[in-house]
Amino acid sequence: MPTPRFLADKICPVRAKRERRKEARPGELLAAALDLFVEKGYAATRSEEVAVRAGVSKGTLFLYFPSKEELFKAVVVENLGGRFTEWNQEFETFEGTTAQMLRYCMRVWWERVGLTQASGLTKLMMSEGANFPELADFYRQEVVRPGHALLRRIIQRGIDRGEFRPVDVDHTIYSVVAPMIFLMLWKHSANLCVDEGDNFDPLKYIEMQADVVLYGLSTQPRAQAEPDEAAGPSGAA
Repeated sequence: MPTPRFLADKICPVRAKRERRKEARPGELLAAALDLFVEKGYAATRSEEVAVRAGVSKGTLFLYFPSKEELFKAVVVENLGGRFTEWNQEFETFEGTTAQMLRYCMRVWWERVGLTQASGLTKLMMSEGANFPELADFYRQEVVRPGHALLRRIIQRGIDRGEFRPVDVDHTIYSVVAPMIFLMLWKHSANLCVDEGDNFDPLKYIEMQADVVLYGLSTQPRAQAEPDEAAGPSGAA
């Protein structure tokens, strides 16, 4: 008589765990891949390592992602590119001033991306993108262009509403992007971008950078331009 499955699991728990892990969902594979790509870089990460980290066989990994390149693209979409639908919807429903919107955008980016492991993907592309031009083009299409498009909409909103000065929108975008890139480099470069004794606070840095950008953009003094701090799309404090 064959041993019942639940008894077999108790007899050999290691085997049972291994068998269950063969059914790992794609999300678990992507999480393992994200960690390894950020830790080791794209070139140094092997598909076998991702499978081991996720607790599955290499064959199982390839059922979902036929190559390391496809795996990396899926990681980028899952953690960065796929977020722009949600963020554009928040833009559509935001009821506060554009200054509040831009401040909210920068703060939420830090909370949802910059503070997470996903922010290491940008540093990875900056260091390895030249060696993998197809992946660099993919990253531009899925992350850079949608991000710039959203920032362009925000800044243009402020100009159209008379809240911001008429500026060169395409170049102003980089004034917002630059501090975000700095924070990603700071987080994933052993904090080498700042002095140990500075007690660097990322949230305070974002607020200060938002002040600098908004002071340069605003058509009015800050006290009039930002009557209330916006905490979300509704503009509620």
